[in-house]
Amino acid sequence: MKPGPRNLITDVPGLRVGNAQDDALKSGKTVLLADAPFTASVHVMGGAPGTRETDLLAPDKSVAAVDALVLSGGSAYGLDACSGVVDALRAAGRGFRLGDATIPLVPGAILFDLLNGGDKTWEHNPYRALGRAAYDAATEDFNLGTIGAGTGALSAMVKGGLGSASLELPDGTIVGALVAANPVGAVTTPGDKYFYAAPFEVNGEFGGRGTDPATGLGMTMESRKMASMSPRENTTIAIVATNATLTKAQCQRISVAAHDGIGRATVPAHTPYDGDLVFGLSTAERHFRTRLFVIQRGAQEIGRVDQIFGHIGFVPDQTRFAGRDQIIAVAIVFDGARLLADDPEKVRTDLAAALVGFACVVDDHVAGFAFAELLFASFGVAHAVAVCQCRTRDHGGE
Repeated sequence: MKPGPRNLITDVPGLRVGNAQDDALKSGKTVLLADAPFTASVHVMGGAPGTRETDLLAPDKSVAAVDALVLSGGSAYGLDACSGVVDALRAAGRGFRLGDATIPLVPGAILFDLLNGGDKTWEHNPYRALGRAAYDAATEDFNLGTIGAGTGALSAMVKGGLGSASLELPDGTIVGALVAANPVGAVTTPGDKYFYAAPFEVNGEFGGRGTDPATGLGMTMESRKMASMSPRENTTIAIVATNATLTKAQCQRISVAAHDGIGRATVPAHTPYDGDLVFGLSTAERHFRTRLFVIQRGAQEIGRVDQIFGHIGFVPDQTRFAGRDQIIAVAIVFDGARLLADDPEKVRTDLAAALVGFACVVDDHVAGFAFAELLFASFGVAHAVAVCQCRTRDHGGE
């Protein structure tokens, strides 16, 4: 695997990120948009989350796709940033259609930055306007550090901020992470020279210092942030995206696994004073079973394919695909093993997939999900947390 061309979440094709902030306010917001609605879910492990419309991301809920995701500062006030994005999407004709109504679906999460020294004496909530401004600024290339949702973010000992990273797997699957890091915990070991995420550094991006040679790390809890404020002004919120085709349930598993990245990069993590949350999304640009090939057998194989479909309990939708004369028998490569359609029991238990027309249809009851995506999701979050610290240092901690 290797970092994507930008080493940003926007290396996942079709994604764009917009940032907007008010430097006097010392707060801002970040929006992630896509060319089309996308499948998403979420998992919360912090004890003090702040969210909007995240219930609809549960796998058992009816909504199949959403239009954008928002990360924002401002605590509960920041949730109104989603309204600014909703306004912009509606104006663009984007959203869930129900009769004559168009309803943009924009889940969001916030971090607490109300006590960071910024001017919070405003009369009208500024976050709706920031949401619209971030939407208008969305692009594939965006800055990191003290920007967007990371503008007012702090960690225990060093400035927090916005970070992003991406990895491309050998099969072409891309996983990207976007993180607003504002934890109560520390991202650096005592002395602030080494990052906890140092074992996952790529190409010397954290400064190439390597890992802390000391032992007994994490035994003390030193925090300038906690000493100057209180334990409750925190939260790390993140988005992990992939171009692999995943269900809502699989996106949720991505979100669960990605929390490992927060734990690898921050000590402590997931405390009662953090609202740690990770969104997982799929643009469905490619199937994670990308190493597949098709052996065309001819019309005489149609009966054999029917037998296999019947054995795994799958009935092809003839209205969705080409005619039955185009149904073909398959051989598929998955995890390096070539599983031939000659053994329907093996197809049912080990693969649970068949090819109809030219589309791979997965039986949801027994299909596994992409374990590689889970691994690299957590890796990407840990990497992005440290990246935002480095970018902030590069700019003098502003």
